[in-house]
Amino acid sequence: MLRQPLSADIRLKRRKRLDRAFHCLMLISASLVVIFLLLILGIILGKSLPALKISMITRTPGTGYYLGQEGGILNAIVGSMEITTGATLLALIIALPGVIFLNTYLKKKSAWAELIRLMLDILWGIPSIVYGAFGFLLMLTLHLRASLLAGMVTLALVELPILARSVDETMRLVPSELKEAAFSLGASRWQTATRVVLRQVFPGLITAILIALGRGLGDAASVLFTAGYTDRLTTSLLQPVATLPLAIFFQLNSPFPEVQQRAFASAAILTLMILAISLAARFLGRHLGRHRIK
Repeated sequence: MLRQPLSADIRLKRRKRLDRAFHCLMLISASLVVIFLLLILGIILGKSLPALKISMITRTPGTGYYLGQEGGILNAIVGSMEITTGATLLALIIALPGVIFLNTYLKKKSAWAELIRLMLDILWGIPSIVYGAFGFLLMLTLHLRASLLAGMVTLALVELPILARSVDETMRLVPSELKEAAFSLGASRWQTATRVVLRQVFPGLITAILIALGRGLGDAASVLFTAGYTDRLTTSLLQPVATLPLAIFFQLNSPFPEVQQRAFASAAILTLMILAISLAARFLGRHLGRHRIK
């Protein structure tokens, strides 16, 4: 016996019920994300308020800082910015020419292009502690000490696939007709890439740089064995450098409640720095997306 086809009204009601169910699921998911974010921020800020002082960001640790005496984490704040900025610039120098080659000199869906993207995805998924172990092994091979330079190189390896894939996805959105128009006017591949494609993807490039910067700022595992730690401000590439994630780790291990509160204050400062970078990435992405460079 053949089944009778459902009427249009029944199908419409089913689609409406399904739409309402998925709408409720999306609201629940979005609400959970907001709740978890507010919960994390609330706990960190609540525990850090007793220790949040101006001296935290204007002074380096004193002799008895880890025993509960006066001092700050200026060394870790400056060190984090030094190592992250250097690593991001190094990753950009390596990633940008590679992405330009991938999108300009190779065919869009060639086997080589897909293989390179697959390798970048695999590199993106490797835990940062593995990069830290690789960097440590490289240091032993080259007879180097833990330093700002070693941490910078290791962190650049962590940021490289993030930066490369983000810029790559942005470049793939550039219409092929735009490139063909540049070629028809006599432009070379390099001229097309630097004067046409890069102008179109400039907002996405800035956003990718800021995303990589925020990722590197909060990473601890990759610099644990390579950057070292110091209570002083680092003035040389060959000196150890302090970072905020490691400062939080060392302070949380202290048996003194005052130092543990400073760990939460350090976490709050790091969270606010990453939040500022994330907001800047969104603002610049929207602003530059409306006002392309001509």
